[in-house]
Amino acid sequence: MKRTRRNHGATFKAQVALAAVKGDKTLAELAEQFSVHPTQITDWKQQLLARVADVFGGATTAPADTPDLKTLHAKIGQLTLENDFLEGALTKAGLLSAKR
Repeated sequence: MKRTRRNHGATFKAQVALAAVKGDKTLAELAEQFSVHPTQITDWKQQLLARVADVFGGATTAPADTPDLKTLHAKIGQLTLENDFLEGALTKAGLLSAKR
């Protein structure tokens, strides 16, 4: 019988990974205890060990996808000027009512 896919929460994953790091039980024992495949336990353990330094402030750099606020503010200013210019031109041409 095939099991349906389960989505485990972060707390559960951390609990299983910490138990694996402790080393008190074998991988097979942990797999049976938590009803999770041994490969999954190994993956969670590796993820935990790879990110453990972040807990103590190891990753102090900003994420790469953080936008530059100065650039965004400059773009907003440019677009505001363009909108004002176009609104004035359309109003003078009679294509836009002056009451806005």
